[in-house]
Amino acid sequence: MPRNMSFALTTDQIQNRTKTVTRRIGWGVLNCGDIVNACVKCMGLKPGEKIERLGQIRIVSTRIEPLSRMVKNPEYGAIEAVKEGFPGWTGDQFVDMFLDHMSPKFGSDTLVNRIEFEYLE
Repeated sequence: MPRNMSFALTTDQIQNRTKTVTRRIGWGVLNCGDIVNACVKCMGLKPGEKIERLGQIRIVSTRIEPLSRMVKNPEYGAIEAVKEGFPGWTGDQFVDMFLDHMSPKFGSDTLVNRIEFEYLE
C-alpha cells in the first residue's frame, strides 16, 4: 500500500497539477518508481477527521541538496520555484516560505530531499 505524503501548504498546486517537485526534510526512504498518496493532511488529525487524498504520484527522482542552492543560484531558484508550484517567485521567496513553516533549528544550509514526481491518472 502506498505511503501518504501531506501537501497541506500546497494543496491547490497539487489539485491544479502545477507542482512537480517537493522539498522535504527526511523522506530519504523514497526510490524512483515509488507510488505515494498525495494528501491534504496525514498527521495531527483530530478525532473524527479522515485523511483526504488528492491523488497518487510516482517518484521520478530524488536527491539531497542544500536548500541554499535555490538562493545562491537565482536562475535555478526561479526554475525550481515554478516546479514547486510558485511561478513568479524567486528562490529566496520560496526558501523564506519553506523555513517559515519549519522548526527554527533549520536554516538555508539545511540539507533537504528534493523529490520530483509525476501524476498518475
